[in-house]
Formats: sequence, C-alpha cells, structure tokens
Amino acid sequence: ETRERDKIARLSRSLYERGLTAGSSGNISVRLEDGWLLTPTNSCLGELDPARISKLDWNGQVLAGDAPSKEAFLHRSMYEVRPQAGAIVHLHSTHSAAVSCLAGLDADSCMPPLTPYFVMKIGRLPLVAYHRPGDKALGEVIRGLAAKHSAVLLSNHGPVVSGPDLEGAIYASEELEETAKIFLLLQGQATNCLNAAQMEELKVAFKLEF
Repeated sequence: ETRERDKIARLSRSLYERGLTAGSSGNISVRLEDGWLLTPTNSCLGELDPARISKLDWNGQVLAGDAPSKEAFLHRSMYEVRPQAGAIVHLHSTHSAAVSCLAGLDADSCMPPLTPYFVMKIGRLPLVAYHRPGDKALGEVIRGLAAKHSAVLLSNHGPVVSGPDLEGAIYASEELEETAKIFLLLQGQATNCLNAAQMEELKVAFKLEF
C-alpha cells in the first residue's frame, strides 16, 4: 500500500507538470487487496501527500486518509464490472475534453481508429451523455459500458480510463490524449483511418477486447 501511495503521488505530479491536468481537476485510484486508494477531494495532482490519499472499502467507507474525490462513484462503478482493472485515471486533459464538446460524435465510438496505438490502448471509445459533476446516475451509465470498454469519454468533461495497473492506466490516458490532439488537427481534412481488417488483425495479434 505504501508503494502504491508513493507511486500515485509521483506519477500524478508528472501528469500535472506536463499539463495533463490543471488546478484541482482529475482523480486517480488504485485497487488494493483490502480496498482501494483514491486521490482526495479538491486536491491538486501535482501536490499530493501520499499519507493523505484516501483509502476506501468496497462499501465506500473511508478507512484512512482525507475525504475522497466526489467522483469516487465513477471509479467504484468501473471496478465493480472490470475485475481486471487495477487502476483508473480520470483527467480533464485539454484535447480529450475538447473532443468531448464536439457535436455530431458517434456515441458508440467517438474517436476514429487513427493509429494502431489508440486501438491497442483504448479500442472503441464510447461517449457518455452529459451529466452534471457528482451526479450519481453517471455511475450507472459507466457500469453499463465498462464491462466491454476499458475507457469512456464523458461529454463536456473528460476521459475515464482503466488499466491493469497505474502505469497502464496512465499510458492509455496519454495515448487517448495524443489521439484527441491528432483528431482535432485533422478536422476538415480527408483522413485515412484503420479499416475493419486492420483493426481485427490488431485484436487477434494483441488479444484486445473491443
């Protein structure tokens, strides 16, 4: 647990320093054998004290640390249907948030398969209809999607990304952000995306789920 607390603080600082989260936005969690860790409410990811990171049980009770993020239910909903998820990263990263504000996106797959790396890290990215921050109904929506999707994009908000461990969740979040940047750069341009056969080849070669 101590190692995971230290890792959350160290990697969160890296995200903050590279501009992938700002102010007190975003939250990060890690699954433990006896519960889970979550960054505290109103905390800056660039200035976390490892000892004050919240520890919760699976009933949502705080076992140690400060009060958890008000978006704890997002993480808990995803963990409940994704036993393979060891960590979850929710950021308000600029380009991903910008994509989440675009009109006319496909709710089942809101960013196209522009690169094999996006397909390998994210697969298909569903867009979740807008809910106000803290709306518990959002947890039910995520629970309905997360069994088949490792990541979702919240409309007018930002991404929620799971991974087998904290590094994996962060790497996938960064790949999503880079793809969002490419997607925005290509707006209005004729674009070649990966076709169905190329996606299927990746799915088989890397044992992907999407």
